[in-house]
Amino acid sequence: MRGYSWEMSGEIPRTARNETPLERADRNFAELLQELRVTQTGVQILFAFLLTLAFTPRFTSLDSYQRGTYVVTLLLSVVAAALLTAPAALHRTLFQQGAKVRIVAVSSRLAKIGLAVLALALTSSVSLVVDVVHGRPEGLAAGAFTLLVCAGLWGLLPRLVRHRLGTRPPERPVPARPGRRFRRR
Repeated sequence: MRGYSWEMSGEIPRTARNETPLERADRNFAELLQELRVTQTGVQILFAFLLTLAFTPRFTSLDSYQRGTYVVTLLLSVVAAALLTAPAALHRTLFQQGAKVRIVAVSSRLAKIGLAVLALALTSSVSLVVDVVHGRPEGLAAGAFTLLVCAGLWGLLPRLVRHRLGTRPPERPVPARPGRRFRRR
């Protein structure tokens, strides 16, 4: 761990879970990878579904708006897949380079952005399917509803839960001796 004042003293602070900062980073990365495994399956299914659509007989009957929505949805699903798999590539590239804490921080940001892009991909895919089946107004309404559901469950709900728990700061290293503080340089 670079940048903490305890490096020079030789004392390694422990968190409330009695783990070192590196142990915490390992645990956080393992938890993040498990979350990404869950979302990645959905992204792969969506992407496979979209790839097959272009080869169906009905695809040629889509109007220009529907084809545009299809292309945007396909691209959004590719970007979501790339963002949600990037943490594994980042870890593999920086493996044993002493960068675990940074890998976790960057990977967490990639996952958040990936989920936002996935929400847009889901929104546009639902909009496209409902548009083809029922018409444009219904497709737009279904897409808006999908976006609201994703924003509510993935964005608003976690904030409400965090608020109900109290505004606790993220888990930080605790000093080994009372009164001692650890800061980033």
